Amino acid sequence: MKYRELGRTGLKVGEIGMGCEGFVDHDGRYTAALFDRAEAAGVNCVDLYSPSPEVRSLVGAALKGRRDKFVLQAHLCTAWKNGQYERTRNIDEVRASFGDLLSRLGTDRVEVGMIHYVDSLDDWNAVENGPVMEYAVKLREQGRYSP
Repeated sequence: MKYRELGRTGLKVGEIGMGCEGFVDHDGRYTAALFDRAEAAGVNCVDLYSPSPEVRSLVGAALKGRRDKFVLQAHLCTAWKNGQYERTRNIDEVRASFGDLLSRLGTDRVEVGMIHYVDSLDDWNAVENGPVMEYAVKLREQGRYSP
């Protein structure tokens, strides 16, 4: 595996990463095996688009004992509602969802963060100038999230 610095973060990530979206197709039953294979192949960057709370818990179990071997990317502005992964700008939902993610992962931080699904300049302006960005900056200052 070849590794590169991720922007100016100082983080070294493999040129090949792993996403978790496909884990839901099989109710997450391959989660541990996929993390085992990723680790064995030197894959260390994981995008945690993992909408299902159950899959998030399975990812947390797969990370147990090897959390520091992976660079985790997570999304802000998502919520699990009525069996659906939804975009939200409601700051209470944003906080609750991110807290739930960290709890299910068994960690206190992710290395890379992103604002989920910005599809217009107006949407970006609302995020940038509102409570979501304030929350993201606070998380970064606490070392829990690096947007």
